[in-house]
Amino acid sequence: MTPLLRLGLPKGSLQDATIDLMRKAGFFFNVSSRSYYVDSDDPEIEAVLIRAQELGRYVSQGSFDAGLTGLDWIMETEADVVEVCTLVYSKASMRPVRWVLAVPQDSPIQSVKDLEGKRIATEVVGLTSKWLAKNGVKAAVEFSWGATEIKAPQFVDAIVEVTETGSSLRANKLRIVETLLESSTRFIASKAAWADPAKREKIENMAMLLQAAIAAEGKVGLKMNVPKKALGDIGNILPAMTSPTISHLVDMDWVAVEVIADESQVKQIIPALKRAGATGIIEYPLNKVID
Repeated sequence: MTPLLRLGLPKGSLQDATIDLMRKAGFFFNVSSRSYYVDSDDPEIEAVLIRAQELGRYVSQGSFDAGLTGLDWIMETEADVVEVCTLVYSKASMRPVRWVLAVPQDSPIQSVKDLEGKRIATEVVGLTSKWLAKNGVKAAVEFSWGATEIKAPQFVDAIVEVTETGSSLRANKLRIVETLLESSTRFIASKAAWADPAKREKIENMAMLLQAAIAAEGKVGLKMNVPKKALGDIGNILPAMTSPTISHLVDMDWVAVEVIADESQVKQIIPALKRAGATGIIEYPLNKVID
């Protein structure tokens, strides 16, 4: 059977987080350390690992029908693709990353205007050059192959680097001056695949399930039995996404209540529910939440 969809998955820092997200969405991939081809449990998908920096370009060219890469790399490579949906996750957290201008702590540079005539090292030469031009600043921008944090002040005056928390920059005695771009992962498709009804349906189905997996992150389900006379108190405790689901039990004085809650709040909620009269409380994990 010829696979319906040729899918590009990001190799590198986003790889593990992406494979885990795909698993929660219902797509299981087996990654081998010896191959860039990825085994899939879905016969309609042929998946290949490739650097996120290149993925947008290859989707744009039609080498892949769809893939996952960052907005930053779409912009850097000027990839002409369909952005199907935004998926806010990164290698270490469920939040966007930032491309920032950073300088040594004792540098006199305080804003983009102070970069006039300076040298900057970065992996996103295109983004940085356009940002400088937008601000009317002329500076030399050179490509960095890695270890960018150590290049200022020995080799350059400033760097433009990606960060989630800023901890690596601080550890290398750098301070953030400005943010150039906030970026998150995009599920993208080639224009040819998007125009193909069968491929588009497959891509849209995947997008729905991936977004549902993101929506479920950090949330759990709670089930419990509640005496009807305690429903008011229980309702005041539950931080429901929507109104809780209430079902009648054989004993007409009791009801079953089910709700979705933030996992971080459960340790406070469950004892309060118990004191308010709830029994048989069950907490269960969620893979997907679809509105």
